[in-house]
Amino acid sequence: MGARRLLHSLVALTLALVLGDDVAQAAERKPTGPVQPNIVAAATFSLFNPTIAPPGTNDWNCRPSPEHPNPVLLSNGTNANAYANWANLSQKLADAGFCVFAGNFGGAPGGVVQTVGPIAETARQLAAFGDRILRVTGAKKLDVVGYSQGGMSPRYWIKNLGGDKKIGRLIGLSPSNYGTESSKSLGTLRLISAVNDVLGVDCPACDEQEADSAFLADLNAGGDTIPDVEYTVIQTRYDDVVTPHTNAFLKPAPNVRNILVQDVCGQDLTDHVGIPYDPITQQLVLNALGPANAKKPICRFVPPVFSG
Repeated sequence: MGARRLLHSLVALTLALVLGDDVAQAAERKPTGPVQPNIVAAATFSLFNPTIAPPGTNDWNCRPSPEHPNPVLLSNGTNANAYANWANLSQKLADAGFCVFAGNFGGAPGGVVQTVGPIAETARQLAAFGDRILRVTGAKKLDVVGYSQGGMSPRYWIKNLGGDKKIGRLIGLSPSNYGTESSKSLGTLRLISAVNDVLGVDCPACDEQEADSAFLADLNAGGDTIPDVEYTVIQTRYDDVVTPHTNAFLKPAPNVRNILVQDVCGQDLTDHVGIPYDPITQQLVLNALGPANAKKPICRFVPPVFSG
């Protein structure tokens, strides 16, 4: 068994030297975790497996099909690692035939807490990962599905880092496009900051998502979208982090679609934390990624993850 591992390592090293790191990693897929029913289960699992990838992701041998020519990059929310956010939707996207990728950015390498650094730097790391996806898969563009901060930060990539030529669609789940205004929500962000202080982790991204932050003012100056990208925002009326909930929505434009989950299914009570695991939202994501095969979501009662 030891000899086999040594041989595998030598093969990977040889590929890295001869063909480059991208091809070498394509030959060795890192482990992925199991599908989880909700973010509580996923976050608990990730405490002990902080670097594990969401199920169905990061197959560097995946090549986009004619039906789904754009790989899908999943972009994480504040304080979250990729597995915690995406350990359900990622597999659904892979099962639907998409090449799906996710990574951890804006945090200490190998740490449970991610996506807390300055948003511009996290966006640069995300953009570099996106460039790598395009190189390895040979795709011309990719689509981004982002949650909370992860649905807003790719707009920095689009505006400042050349993402307008590389991103076909940006789909945000409760994105913090215009930040949060209420004292309760600011208290939530500050609570995150306080917890991170105990853990020895700074959270510049928390301050940058306040509605009156200089970062958001600059990001939204001159218009919040560009014509060459298709934008979809999926938001819940019961968002208790991005408040008012309408701060998630982008300005009306021909290439912008703002969707309120409760307009699709009034029984859905999902909140900010639970929206990536909400089945109504997940079908809306699939519809936005593949409008030619869109299906009407099956309306059902979805309770909030947290209440009170």
